Amino acid sequence: MKISDILEEKLIVPNLPGSTKEEIIDSMIELISQSPKVIEKEKVRKAIYDRERIMSTGVGNGFAVPHGKTDAVSDVVAAFGVTANPIDYQSLDDKPVRLVFLLVGKESMVGPHIKLLSRISRLMNKEDFRNRLFELKTSHDILEAFRLEEANYIEM
Repeated sequence: MKISDILEEKLIVPNLPGSTKEEIIDSMIELISQSPKVIEKEKVRKAIYDRERIMSTGVGNGFAVPHGKTDAVSDVVAAFGVTANPIDYQSLDDKPVRLVFLLVGKESMVGPHIKLLSRISRLMNKEDFRNRLFELKTSHDILEAFRLEEANYIEM
């Protein structure tokens, strides 16, 4: 499963509003709730925050990947946003976050969920890719950047 296959233009925000970690996560949850794959938004919210309480999903290099598993989705759903300003996300490297990739999978799909998280992390660990994402102004361009980066660096 490719990252670019689960991302949709309507679930990508080039200028994500919010000034706190919680506002950013809540904005992303509101965004994915537009997807028909989301059955129950509040259960999705609980899964995301339950995971966040275990350990911050601010993984470093200005990137966070809030995620969770729940049967409140019918299939894997994802959203991506670039924050307007750096956000204190209690990241592992103590640096603020501007790139946020939200991933929610079905409870029974542990393997694909872990594989997607790994692919997301691999892409987002590339400094030139992260810098390119900051420059893009449209959801379409951001999705195309993910497609190109996957084609170049990830064997499917």
